[in-house]
Amino acid sequence: MTPDHLSPERYEIVAIASSAGGVTALRDLLGAFPADFGVPIVAVQHLDRRHRTVVAQVLGRNSALLVKLAEDQEVIKPSVVYMAPPDYHVLLAAGGVLTLSQSELVHFLRPSADLLFESVAAVYGPRVIACVLTGTGNDGAMGGSAVKSRGGTVVVEARATAEFPGMPRAAVATGNVDFVLALEEIAPVILGLVNTEDHS
Repeated sequence: MTPDHLSPERYEIVAIASSAGGVTALRDLLGAFPADFGVPIVAVQHLDRRHRTVVAQVLGRNSALLVKLAEDQEVIKPSVVYMAPPDYHVLLAAGGVLTLSQSELVHFLRPSADLLFESVAAVYGPRVIACVLTGTGNDGAMGGSAVKSRGGTVVVEARATAEFPGMPRAAVATGNVDFVLALEEIAPVILGLVNTEDHS
């Protein structure tokens, strides 16, 4: 039997948003997940669009998961972290297909966490965990509300550990957040959600 407060199906994707201070936060978060984590992770980290990025290599050195830049029309796989490339929005389509887009900036940003979160909410509904980490501005707040409206779960980094609390604060201000946690608490909670939601 499925408790009333749980989704009837297990979580199928984790989407992460971060900006200023985010590479360090992502390194610590992704480094806490085991190699058999079992679900795909798609992450938006705001990066300088004028330069090639080595963020996937940097994060991969500290993670048991495979970390790579997302590719257009790629099908996501469990235990892989897909990073949005600089200057590209990354969206999810039906069947777990990644789509890269250089459509207009959203709140002066490309990639946009809001667009990522809205797309995963539309495809996966209650089977999404969205996570907002350190950063300035409000990217991820509107998208987090979209995830919550479809029955998904929203996790936000607490101000105490967020190097730049703007994005977490904006997400919390929507009232559509399930957990506000110190950075070191986020991975254990996400792992617990993913593992306890398996009703197969």
